[in-house]
Amino acid sequence: MHRYAQMTKLAVGALTAAGLLLGAQAAKAETAAEINKGVAAALASCKAKMPACNALAGKAKGILVFPEVTKAAVGIGGSYGEGALLVGGTTAAYYSTKSASLGLSIGAQTRSEVIMFLTEAALHQFRTSEGWEVGGSASIVAIDTGKSGSVDTESIKDPVVGFIFGEKGLMADLSFEGAKIAKITP
Repeated sequence: MHRYAQMTKLAVGALTAAGLLLGAQAAKAETAAEINKGVAAALASCKAKMPACNALAGKAKGILVFPEVTKAAVGIGGSYGEGALLVGGTTAAYYSTKSASLGLSIGAQTRSEVIMFLTEAALHQFRTSEGWEVGGSASIVAIDTGKSGSVDTESIKDPVVGFIFGEKGLMADLSFEGAKIAKITP
């Protein structure tokens, strides 16, 4: 029984820490200037680290950048981040991404996410939606550049692609699945 009590205390402590981490992140709404600065740095990093990101950025009709998405989980988990949609190299609007999960996950991580709309139709659908749920109303093909850092960008036919990079922390999930993206006013 003593071991069960210790495990319960550990689990409650970990859940509390995860909740505080995500709560603090969500409560810390950034200013437009802070978001723009982070977006510029994250997009530059994506282009510098991954040739596919650089090549597709030139073709994209719009680019949604989340410079820092924080994920944490101890069975129950979630993520939150703020970013901006760039159209023609200019900030068109600000967005948040958030998700919740339940399962056998444990860990915490921050990462950057870049989502590219490669067709006008995909960009229009995103901009006119009242909230976008990946895996529900939308689908994003995650570009896996592998160890070489390259991918054949000419063979990509998907209207929306994404890159996840700059992971810091311990968590194995490298997908956009379940993310809910909504417009915000910083």
